[in-house]
Amino acid sequence: MRIEFISTGDEVLSGQIVDTNAAWISQLFFHQGRAFSRRYTVADDLESLIDIITETSHRADVVIVNGGLGPTSDDLSAQAAAKAMAVPLVLSQAWYDYLVAKYAQSSSTLSQSNEKQAWLPQGSEVVDNPVGTACGFSFQLNRARFYFTPGVPSEFKHMVAEQILPDIQQRFTAVRVPTLIKIKTFGISEAVLNEQLLALNLPETITLGFRVDFPMVEVKLLSTDTVDLKLARVKVLAALAKFVLYEGDESFAEYLQGLMLGKGHTLSLAESCTGGLIASELISVAGSSGYLDSSHVTYSNEAKCRLVNVNKTTLDKHGAVSIEVAAEMAAGAMLNAGVDFGIAVSGIAGPGGGSDEKPVGTVAFALASKTHTYSQLLFIPRWGRQGIRTVALYVALDMLRRELLGLDLAAEFGSIERRAEYDRVKGK
Repeated sequence: MRIEFISTGDEVLSGQIVDTNAAWISQLFFHQGRAFSRRYTVADDLESLIDIITETSHRADVVIVNGGLGPTSDDLSAQAAAKAMAVPLVLSQAWYDYLVAKYAQSSSTLSQSNEKQAWLPQGSEVVDNPVGTACGFSFQLNRARFYFTPGVPSEFKHMVAEQILPDIQQRFTAVRVPTLIKIKTFGISEAVLNEQLLALNLPETITLGFRVDFPMVEVKLLSTDTVDLKLARVKVLAALAKFVLYEGDESFAEYLQGLMLGKGHTLSLAESCTGGLIASELISVAGSSGYLDSSHVTYSNEAKCRLVNVNKTTLDKHGAVSIEVAAEMAAGAMLNAGVDFGIAVSGIAGPGGGSDEKPVGTVAFALASKTHTYSQLLFIPRWGRQGIRTVALYVALDMLRRELLGLDLAAEFGSIERRAEYDRVKGK
């Protein structure tokens, strides 16, 4: 079955707005076992729209057209559809009456511009829009069943989920819905992942995919064969064990929040080069106050001493970017807040500030608990300032993950170089 998608609009084509509708519907249909074979973006140009409607009508089984159903002069989808079908536009009395009633509810009258939304290609069927004024419509042209939809995301999503997808499922042969497994990895490149997983010789029933969400890489396993999928998952997890963060659709912050709340632990942060980035990531998830007590942006040496108890002698002897200072930052954040864990990051994100001994990309990390403090000095190459800070965010949170799961905190990270580490057990 061939399903194609057409986005319309000069703003979409020129990049002034991001086509979130296309991404959303592609994902929805993919999970229903009805992936798109092609997607197009077309300008608000009548001839271009007629051409693409005619072209796809001979090749696709289903075509979904998004946008161009509004009241303005550049909303041309209905007109283009009528010309491609070689039929006139006719008034849909039912939709016209609906619009009149809708505007009357707000003590206003239907304008001539808005009346345009009730004129549809002759022979087409109305697709209801209970949350807006532009109805959709559907018709058969040559091989393809067409569905025209408004561009407003809330209206589009409601129409697709409640009417169009069920209609497609009813009209066309049922398909087995595949199961998708997502495995989030960190510290290994997409290319190396691909080589390692191809070497596993996974069953032909398994579709293997990758998605980069820097600095993570998501591994996707898709199949309608649940037995093969379970076996493939076990093999992949075993092969990538030291690089796997977690499985599923949730964000890393959501995953960590579940672990922290489940164990009843609390956390405080001391950030230097990340400048609050870690805290921002964690509090993007509702309910993070259940475990995140506080966060300090200790950018200056004075702030490190004043806010998280770093000893000035330690700073003078080792420098702000050192395992010793990071350890004191993490311990100070934990002790001052009276929490279970403290995390600290101090580094050189660049573009200046580096030296031969500590070049740009050198970052110190520490995690303090009530029983021990572990810190490590890593060199994060290749990426610019924001890239270094983002990778540092993930290294820090991966340390917390490993602590919570009882794993070795000294993780391996592909091209990231470990330059020093320090593990101190309390009372020794």
